[in-house]
Amino acid sequence: MKEDHKRNALNRLKTIRGHLDGVIAMVEGDRYCPDVMKQVSALQASLERVNRIVLQNHLETCVADALRENRAAEIIDELMETMKYTAAVTGPAPTLDLEIQ
Repeated sequence: MKEDHKRNALNRLKTIRGHLDGVIAMVEGDRYCPDVMKQVSALQASLERVNRIVLQNHLETCVADALRENRAAEIIDELMETMKYTAAVTGPAPTLDLEIQ
């Protein structure tokens, strides 16, 4: 991974780890559900930003190398695989049907 992307991703992940600890404390402390949900949403957005950094790194390194080496089929397969993990492309995760008891 390129050093600048790695540093940026790691800094964000470490921030997310601290934020997650705070959300865990909120749940343990029986905080107001919408407040918890707001923080979970913020965590999801932060993780998506990390995912974009990793995707950018992949495009600038692995995909660029494959382009230079004229490996078109491999590039397409790799891009299709990485798109599975990009919410902007795949849309939101499916909702769960929770049965309330």
